[in-house]
Amino acid sequence: MHFTTLATFVAVAATASAQTLTGQYDCAPAGTYQLCQNLWGKSSGVGSQNSTLISTSGNTVSWRTQWQWQNNPNNVKSYANVLSNSAKGVQLSKVKSAPTTWSWEYESQSSGIRADVSYDIWTGNSPSGQPASSASSYEIMIWLSGLGGIQPVGSKILSGVSVAGHTWDLWKGPNSNWQVLSFVSSTGDITDFNVDLKNFFDYLVQSQGVSSSQYVQAIQTGTEPFTGSASLFTKSYSVAINQ
Repeated sequence: MHFTTLATFVAVAATASAQTLTGQYDCAPAGTYQLCQNLWGKSSGVGSQNSTLISTSGNTVSWRTQWQWQNNPNNVKSYANVLSNSAKGVQLSKVKSAPTTWSWEYESQSSGIRADVSYDIWTGNSPSGQPASSASSYEIMIWLSGLGGIQPVGSKILSGVSVAGHTWDLWKGPNSNWQVLSFVSSTGDITDFNVDLKNFFDYLVQSQGVSSSQYVQAIQTGTEPFTGSASLFTKSYSVAINQ
């Protein structure tokens, strides 16, 4: 999960390569996205993390994050992520399609790491609002990977849910003033993801009582490490909302 704070913006040209962020809340422009470290849970562990913008081209971005964290294995240490500057502000009922692609890999990982690789999508009653804030109604997570026995917020309410050509376990639970709904891959890591997010929105409206009047306020993608060390490389990522 993503807990926001006042970000420190680093002046980085969007098309430049190998721009590395090291500060706890450093962010940098990344083409049509924003790359952020967001080491919000740093105080619960011992370790470090850096995130590097590799390249941008049109609506596609490539980046890497490298981390090593110890202590408190059940606590998330960070959510290094990219946030779309354009895929937001649209009511679910108005979304005609929301195509996304994400090709990623662990370049290296220690034995027994605890981490997820996930989308974090925020919706609310108004067109705009910061993630994990008073404006948030729902946090929709899509876990393409979950290693080390970690679990999302809440409890598992369904298994074998078929959405967008993949099979998921669905978790649900409250966090602060918003409800968390997490789709967790039940077939292992999905390293080449090419789907329409509208399929997830439609499922939640039709089956889980999410109002179609909700607005997509933010779409983030990244990783939540708990413990261990790894280098996670996003070869290419894109997302858009068409209405």
